[in-house]
Parts: sequence; structure tokens; C-alpha cells
Amino acid sequence: METELPSTSASALAACSAEVPDFTELTPELLQRKLYFLVDQLKQMHAQLPENYQIRISYELLTELANSLLNDTIFEIVKGLMEIQNVTEKHLLTLRKQVETDFELEMQEWRSKITDPEELSHIEQLMQVKHSKKMRETDMKLVALLDQKVRDQQSTLHKAGVAGFYVTDNAKEIKIQMFLLDFIIRLSRIKFEPNK
Repeated sequence: METELPSTSASALAACSAEVPDFTELTPELLQRKLYFLVDQLKQMHAQLPENYQIRISYELLTELANSLLNDTIFEIVKGLMEIQNVTEKHLLTLRKQVETDFELEMQEWRSKITDPEELSHIEQLMQVKHSKKMRETDMKLVALLDQKVRDQQSTLHKAGVAGFYVTDNAKEIKIQMFLLDFIIRLSRIKFEPNK
């Protein structure tokens, strides 16, 4: 089963950020206010995490993350990555459903050809074993593709300078990155009002 996943190429990310205003238009005072605002919001989100994750996400990391979010381009990159991930997940689900459909069609074909109930039962058992093996193989391929997509996203965010992101397969570190991504997504929905 060969499949081509949506790309997270530089051109795709550049398209996401084409309409983003340049944060250098802000005065140093406004940048400082925005930084304090972001740090404050991140600290509030951080406080809602389970304690074992609060310990792993330092104040320094939150400050570095806030600093990298001064440029709104990061929000657009994350939005683009989310859209790509949604398309990828739908595509992979379709591939998995196709294996199920193929199995059902093959079973219907056997049922229409075989009239002897004992022979049909034997064939159905063999087909079920074959199908189970095929599903395990398919699921392993899909997980490998999703793992690669995670590494691509980690690499993209690392190259974009987002604090806390680097390529890793460590489940605990990935969980922390997921919390950081959640913070970024939640912050993208909060409007910074410099005059407040």
C-alpha cells in the first residue's frame, strides 16, 4: 500500500504566512507588553496542567515560547500544520476503510460461489485470518506514516524557531510538545489588545 501524504514543505508554510503582518511594526514598548501578555496567558494555561507536566515545562521554556510567538507567523504555521494533519488523517482513514471494503467484497464473492456450508465456513475462517493479518500490516504502515508526519511537524516548528520543538520519538517529550501546541492554538484565539 503506497500512499502520498500532504506535504509540509517550505512553500506550503510560506503560503500560510503570506498575509501575516510584520511584528516589527510594533514599538519596543508594545512588543514588551505583548510579551508580558503572552507569558501571563501561558502561565495560566501551564497552571491547568497535571503537576507531573508542570514540572517538565519550565518558566524559562514558557518565556522562550512567548518570545517566539511575538511573531504571529508561528500561529499561521501551526494552523497550516493542523490543516495538513486533518487532511492526512482523513486520507489514512480512507485507506484503512478501503482494506475493510475489499475484505467484504471478497467475502461476498466467496459466498456467491460456494454453496456447501461446511466449505464456506472453512473459507470464511481462512479469509478472516488473512484479513486480520492484512489489517495489522495496514495499521502498522499507517502508524509509521503518522509517526513520520509528527517528525515532519516537529522539524518544521523547530526550524521556525518555536521553543520546545525538536525531532523526538520519546512519548513523554511528544506529550509535552502536544501541550505546547495546545497553548499556541489557544493563544491564537486570544486577541492581544495593546492599549489595555
